Amino acid sequence: MKRYCLALDLVNDPALIAEYEAYHRAVWPEIKKSITDSGITNMEIYRIMDRLFMIMEVNDSFSFEAKGAADAANPKVQEWEQLMWKYQQALPVAKPGEKWLLMDRIFALH
Repeated sequence: MKRYCLALDLVNDPALIAEYEAYHRAVWPEIKKSITDSGITNMEIYRIMDRLFMIMEVNDSFSFEAKGAADAANPKVQEWEQLMWKYQQALPVAKPGEKWLLMDRIFALH
């Protein structure tokens, strides 16, 4: 099992942040299915102010490329992503079109 950590920012507006969190308390079933079908076995998102932090645990079948291709071909995922972009904003270091950015692990205690 592998673990990936990613970051993304939200639009710094308390009303929009509250809406974003409400959507994530009731994620659409099609979105949950797309996540588990891709090989993601556990996903958690944390927030501090307008910064999001995602932890994904994945099985050996997962790849970012395959997940991206499946998402691009799934109209419900595209609808969700368009809706979420109202609340999200790219990190300052993101390239055009990038959303969640993979973080580098700098410390681990085992």
